[in-house]
Amino acid sequence: MTGTLLVMSSSLPRLFPRGDKTAVESGDQFMPQFDAAGLIVAVAQDAESGQVLIVAYMNEESLRKTLELGEAVYYSRSRQELWHKGATSGQIQRVIEILVDCDQDALVLRVDQQGGGACHTGAPTCFYRGVQGDGSLSRL
Repeated sequence: MTGTLLVMSSSLPRLFPRGDKTAVESGDQFMPQFDAAGLIVAVAQDAESGQVLIVAYMNEESLRKTLELGEAVYYSRSRQELWHKGATSGQIQRVIEILVDCDQDALVLRVDQQGGGACHTGAPTCFYRGVQGDGSLSRL
């Protein structure tokens, strides 16, 4: 694992207000862009293998909680509440680093997956099926 855990210091990474395009794309300040619903897409990736584990969403509160705890906290669109990944299942995602794309409207959380699989189905990843040419799905 190459990243550094974000929450090891007493001061948490700061979220800055959105700046102009140059500041967002070339600057050195974290200015996440939440959509009209107040959400940003977050892809969880195994920090060691690089395997994509889940795709979820965060709102500002869940992002701040993630930074505070060092564990992934998402926003459940279906339940409309914060979702601390693994709080009930034990499948905690310890955040190693957070990457932001060029527009700062998508995140990649490089995580150390704890407690077995990342998917609520028990699979190691939510991406356990491939789409075939005829539209059928095959288990990977």
